[in-house]
Amino acid sequence: MSLIQETERLQHSGWAVEAQGLVKQFGDNRAVDGVDMKVRTGTIYGVLGPNGAGKTTTIRMLATLLRPDAGTARIFGHDVVREPQVVRQLIGVTGQYASVDETLSATENLVIFSRLLGLGRAEAKRKAAELLEEFGLTEAAKRPLKKFSGGMRRRLDLAASLIAQPPLIFLDEPTTGLDPRTRSQMWDTIRRLVKTGSTVLLTTQYLDEADQLADRVAVIDHGRVVAEGTVDELKMSVGTSSLQLRVRQNEHIPQVCQTLERVLGVSAIVSPEAGKITAPMANADRVTDLLVALREAGIGLAEMSVQKPTLDEVFLTITGHGVADDPAGKSDDPTHEEAMQA
Repeated sequence: MSLIQETERLQHSGWAVEAQGLVKQFGDNRAVDGVDMKVRTGTIYGVLGPNGAGKTTTIRMLATLLRPDAGTARIFGHDVVREPQVVRQLIGVTGQYASVDETLSATENLVIFSRLLGLGRAEAKRKAAELLEEFGLTEAAKRPLKKFSGGMRRRLDLAASLIAQPPLIFLDEPTTGLDPRTRSQMWDTIRRLVKTGSTVLLTTQYLDEADQLADRVAVIDHGRVVAEGTVDELKMSVGTSSLQLRVRQNEHIPQVCQTLERVLGVSAIVSPEAGKITAPMANADRVTDLLVALREAGIGLAEMSVQKPTLDEVFLTITGHGVADDPAGKSDDPTHEEAMQA
């Protein structure tokens, strides 16, 4: 069975990534301390954590760029230590900084990468043009990279990682430093990659990015996975949703509070100035009963919404600090010397 046939079989059979007990230490710094992770094929898997949490080091071990000190990892069933050459044919890696030559044009960069990957001259030019169009860079194709914006550089870096159309793509904080508009464009690109058959493992410090993209999320802190699940599962683990009501007439607020307690069995928090009432909502099915009771009482609502717990609240509850904090005071990235020694 050829590598392509075997990979297609594994893509349909379940797991793109299987890691157990991964450990990596640099001197006294235990950057990764027993990480377990399983990523289903055809999904976006988010790895969320602050600087120094161990996200990048974990990615580098899975991508065969660092050798684990302990534990095992498989990519589509292939061991990252015993079969690194096979694994490298199955993955694409985009790091935190663009790995391109800024003295050359976008086209020249992509052609060079394509040639290094074994494509012929004509095929390399065709692939470069195709990727530049996919990432909205055609008009800037001949422009030197030193004149590119940060967002354009990130898109080019991602394009370079997709030349070989790998079934698994590692994106290490791909939208760091981008403006909101460019970040949204990158999100759309990542979604398209998955729709065309790729699996994406994404590290990020942006809670909204994990919320928008990831099918499942692993929260990493101090080198360990401290929580894992879908976004909704993680949110539910820290509390219930809240029901927010805004009445048309403030004199109805006491009656609304009484109705909330009678129908839902909960106490409300009131903001009289804004006419706003907030109450925990453990059972969404009972909201209809509440609305019927308010209508029967002749109480008009100007607004009603249901607010789920945020990922910020999830992260703060699980780790005891915000995702933007750096608990170790440094990045988990090894120095170049440490990486070469590893």
